[in-house]
Amino acid sequence: MSVQRAPKNPSPLAGEDAARSAAGEGLGGEALLGRSGSRGPSPGRSLRSQPTSPARGEGKNASVDRELVRRARTLRSNMTNAERKLWYALRDRRFAAFKFRRQAPVGPFIADFVCFEARLVIEVDGGQHADSAQDRRRDHWFAANKFWVMRFWNNDVLSNLEGVMTVLGKALEVKWS
Repeated sequence: MSVQRAPKNPSPLAGEDAARSAAGEGLGGEALLGRSGSRGPSPGRSLRSQPTSPARGEGKNASVDRELVRRARTLRSNMTNAERKLWYALRDRRFAAFKFRRQAPVGPFIADFVCFEARLVIEVDGGQHADSAQDRRRDHWFAANKFWVMRFWNNDVLSNLEGVMTVLGKALEVKWS
């Protein structure tokens, strides 16, 4: 038994679509979507795309979360020289196969570098962070949420990256052994 298939028509040129639809040729958006009067999905969406989750963007802190993500993106594009140098050593699982993220939102804060697998936060600070009350609050929050915070000075990262990586390696080895 053979099944006859309709010949494949090339895409219609501008102006031919209405004539083909009127003549009953082609399925158009009506048959694909199962609705009459519909012209198909909006230009930015395909027929296969899933609707967004109803929970997305809801909640009392949704605007705060979006603002935190926006700030993190800005910080990623404006890294300091010390952060950039350390990032090139940590990225792509280059350091002991641990995955690090840079300028990542963690709770209400943005961590310079974070490894969620090891629950490790690395902060690279300049002189303005010496004896900072805000840094103590951040450290307390991270500790309360079982994150381990390691801080390095900018000049240590810039002048002695190998020493910083050695300290990180020993700390992770102790934690993972």
